[in-house]
Amino acid sequence: MADFENLNSEEETDLGIITLTLDDDTEVDCAILAIFPVNGKDYIALLPLGEEDDDEVLIYRFIDKGDDADPEIENIEDDDEYDAVADAFDELLDEMEFDEEEEED
Repeated sequence: MADFENLNSEEETDLGIITLTLDDDTEVDCAILAIFPVNGKDYIALLPLGEEDDDEVLIYRFIDKGDDADPEIENIEDDDEYDAVADAFDELLDEMEFDEEEEED
């Protein structure tokens, strides 16, 4: 389960923060890095805040239920699906890095 805050932020680079409730009822605040499509489904990449391992990115299936309902996230159980989504996220990061380099020039 996740609580979504600031999904419609005015700043393009600040997508907001969600609070994930893990299986053991531990809550983890995460920054939303990206919401992106892969093969007709949407996925969300999250970065846990305040964690010692700053490189850990969490990727979930993202389901937008419409205007009146909060979006949901689901675990990706299939290894092939996860690999495809992780590859797409890596490509997205490469594009974002390239765009930042162009802006600096």
